[in-house]
Amino acid sequence: MLANRKMTYWMLVLTLLLSVLAPTGAFAASGDIKEINIDGAGTTVELGVGKTKQLKVTAGLEGGGTKDVTSTVTWTSGDDTVAKVSAGGLVTALKSGTAIITAEYKNPTTEVGSVSSITIKVTDTYTELTLDYKLDGKYSLDTPDSDLTITAKAKVDNTSVEPKDVTDEADWTSSNTGVLTVEKGKITLNGTGEATITAKYAGLTASFKAKVTSPYSGLKLYKTSGTTETEIQDKEDLELIVADKEVELKVKTVLKSNPDTTNDVTEKATWSSSDTSVATVEDGTVKIVSTGKATITATYYGEQAKVDIYVRAPYEAILLTPSGDQTLFIGETLAVNAGVRVKANETQDVSNSAEWTSSNKLVATVSDTGVVTAKAAGSTTIKASYQGVSKSFKVTVLPTVTELKIEKEQLDIYVGGSASLPKVTGTKLDGESIDLSDAITWTSSQEDIAVVEDGKIVTKDLDDSVVSAEVTLTGKLAEAGTGLTPNADFPIRGTEVTVKVNVKEKVLTLLATQTSMNIVIGEENALPEITVVYENGVEQTNPAGVEWSVTGSNVVLKSTADGKKLKGLSKGSATLKGTFENKTINISVSIEPKITKIVVEPQTIELNIKKSKSIKVTGYYADGKKVTLSSKMGWVSSDVNVATVSSSSVKAVAEGTATITGSYQGNVVTVKVNVVPKLVKLEVSEKKLQLAPGAAKTVVLTATYDTGKVATVTGSAKWTTSKANVAKVSAGQIQAIAKGSASIKAEYGGKKVSISVSVK
Repeated sequence: MLANRKMTYWMLVLTLLLSVLAPTGAFAASGDIKEINIDGAGTTVELGVGKTKQLKVTAGLEGGGTKDVTSTVTWTSGDDTVAKVSAGGLVTALKSGTAIITAEYKNPTTEVGSVSSITIKVTDTYTELTLDYKLDGKYSLDTPDSDLTITAKAKVDNTSVEPKDVTDEADWTSSNTGVLTVEKGKITLNGTGEATITAKYAGLTASFKAKVTSPYSGLKLYKTSGTTETEIQDKEDLELIVADKEVELKVKTVLKSNPDTTNDVTEKATWSSSDTSVATVEDGTVKIVSTGKATITATYYGEQAKVDIYVRAPYEAILLTPSGDQTLFIGETLAVNAGVRVKANETQDVSNSAEWTSSNKLVATVSDTGVVTAKAAGSTTIKASYQGVSKSFKVTVLPTVTELKIEKEQLDIYVGGSASLPKVTGTKLDGESIDLSDAITWTSSQEDIAVVEDGKIVTKDLDDSVVSAEVTLTGKLAEAGTGLTPNADFPIRGTEVTVKVNVKEKVLTLLATQTSMNIVIGEENALPEITVVYENGVEQTNPAGVEWSVTGSNVVLKSTADGKKLKGLSKGSATLKGTFENKTINISVSIEPKITKIVVEPQTIELNIKKSKSIKVTGYYADGKKVTLSSKMGWVSSDVNVATVSSSSVKAVAEGTATITGSYQGNVVTVKVNVVPKLVKLEVSEKKLQLAPGAAKTVVLTATYDTGKVATVTGSAKWTTSKANVAKVSAGQIQAIAKGSASIKAEYGGKKVSISVSVK
């Protein structure tokens, strides 16, 4: 019990001690106000005189959260004459100035306080913006600056306050800056015309229309020479040459009020040139630059005066020697002469007077006297200019080379064709190659056959009697000509290369003595003869260069001492191909065993004109097998006017005899052909005879053929009698023997006639 009392005692002492030592409010309850803030605190709020603004205060609470304490805090104004504040935080603006509005809160229990403030700036309220300007807004380009001012005033919404000068604060604009510009009330005149000047301030706008006129009726230009001034009339031009010195011009104003009075404004005017590459101008001084046309203009307060100047060259052209583009090697120099034509046959040397330039001095430089020095590989343009005329040429600088090489030394080209020149290279000091083809000049040994044109070899016609010709083309680097000093350490100039050009006629066709071949297995056969027909009509038999090839494995081409031969290996077929230049011929080849015997049927043929008959040929191999060869014999007729042969068919053409010959594997056979006309009619001179016994009578037998031929065939016919005891006949002679009747017949050419004989 005693112990508990002691514990309670000490707890009371500790509580009392803490309450004494702890600061006021250390034990604030949750939900108490911790701090306050005016919305917008730390900023400045602008109010016009007489305007109001409701302020709001928000309190931060212990333990979190906020609440509106606008009507709970204490409000005060730092200057009640500028702005006052109500107990509810309503601020009223009284006059222009600044006042700080403060809100204060003190916890009634803990007596802890919090303060927040905001700045109120009170401004006057403007109701109207006015502009004060001179000359009623009508200005002249010579109006003095003192009359080119505008004052802007803003009227305050308080009749007791004077309007405020806001000239420097207002925003100024011009509707036409080409006429005038305005800044802070100061006008700058730029030209004649009208423009609206506008000022803006505090949401108010004021403007007026200004008009700018010129006091001058115009400007006059004068050309001066010493103390002499010559007026330049309207549409008058100035003719100048490049070599002319500076031309002095003056410009003067003409007053509207007094046209006879002029005023020199040369140094005040603005001068310009329409083409500064022809002429420039400054304060009236015209400097000539180059040939051409330029318009010089003087402008002063909106007025202008112009004159066209034409700058011409005193010479038509500048001549350069050597002329044209040049190719140099590093270390070489080229002296170029420049001249101008002063008379028909007289040239003036201006090399030392001309202006020389190089577009790329890393590649080549040029001296004041026209000496070009090659410095590095590349290209540059050298230009010579003299008194308005100029001429340029390209200089290509090549690296140092020690020798030349040509890509091809032999070319074949057909007549009328062309080919690119072979590439020519030079060996550089580092052993690498450089293409020098463009630096080579070519000549031909026979220009009537082949020439070089536009970088190509062009061939022409050959004589009608030849099919090829060889032309030598020689290419070389140009020799050191006038003005060129070569590099003495590497004398490559004049080095030559050559190419042989074989100009050939085109082949029209190839002809062979055989269009097909039959060869025997194991035997070697000579190749057919080939005739080359060229487009110019020339023919060549077996020219060198015919290339032979075969397709198939049953024949082979062999090279022998007598030339190439075709050997049969096995039965079958193949194609022999001959190629020459741009043409090819194909010959079919048949390979078979050897024929040991050939039988022809018939061996003799008799035909009427226009009639045909086939020949049958049978071949026999060693093994007894046979083959029909009728159409493979290559038949020919000894007289095609009598009989012709195609394949194995013989056709009679005209009366006569001919021999048809054929061969196969070297076996030759012949067939005799006898062509006779066809008998169409057989007639006898007497068809009836009456004879006495012992009497005789000879009759004539006539044959008529399809050719129209008529022949007496009495002796050739076969005569017979039906009764030899009545009458007999021999070679057309009829002899009566005894009384009775008999029939005498004659037969010839397959036709017969009869004669009735009565013996009395």
